Amino acid sequence: MPTNQYFQSGNGIGNAAEQRLHEDLIIESLRQFGHDIYYMPRTLVNKDIILGEDVASRFDSAFPIEAYFETTQGFAGQQELISKFGLEIREDTTFMISKRRFNDLVDSKVSLIKEGRPNEGDIIYLPLMKSFFEILFVEDQEPFFQLGNLPVYKLRVTRWEYSSEEINTGVAELDVAEDTYSLNQLNYQFTLENEVGSIVLENNNVDNEIQYLLLETYSLQTQSSYAGNNDFESEAGFDTADTTDNILDFSEANPFGDPGDFN
Repeated sequence: MPTNQYFQSGNGIGNAAEQRLHEDLIIESLRQFGHDIYYMPRTLVNKDIILGEDVASRFDSAFPIEAYFETTQGFAGQQELISKFGLEIREDTTFMISKRRFNDLVDSKVSLIKEGRPNEGDIIYLPLMKSFFEILFVEDQEPFFQLGNLPVYKLRVTRWEYSSEEINTGVAELDVAEDTYSLNQLNYQFTLENEVGSIVLENNNVDNEIQYLLLETYSLQTQSSYAGNNDFESEAGFDTADTTDNILDFSEANPFGDPGDFN
């Protein structure tokens, strides 16, 4: 066991001041040689408790933090791969972030599924490459107890395959990805209704009368003199105060709705 009195207080594990200094030097190095990234915690919307996944995940926040590219020679993984499903991009890398900086900037009971550490499934956005990466694994014991502490996380990540998740972080550079690549039909619905009940897609004519692009009401009109639309409506009892349906009756005396009046 090392007993040098000038280092690690002579007990081989370091004291609190030495550990703090070591951590400060790491944070300074990350800021000097690393890159600014955005950490995007995943919010589960409808988790499948059997498969343990949520295809309707969304991302409501993004936290800037510095990270270091550990794979400085380029991406790891299988790179570009031609398979029966077409071209697949499998580019993996490792980001190193400070534990203290993560706790100060990102760690939150509200934003993280599991607080106290980065979560697998969360997303990292690298502005330098304008790319999204998904966290596959969080290594929290490497390097192994230098000076008796673990000051960094190593995030094993891969290119994120976007699947129309909602991105509403408030950062325009991130949110534009949903507008560009999303296939969610709700983003392209033809009409919307606001909280007061009026249709958003509407047009005012010269007389300042609202002309709706799509009408949500209907009126039964007879297009031909031989059509019996109005007669059917009248017989059905839809245009009278009487709620008795003369064509289909679902009262207690006629639970199967056979035609006829059983009252």
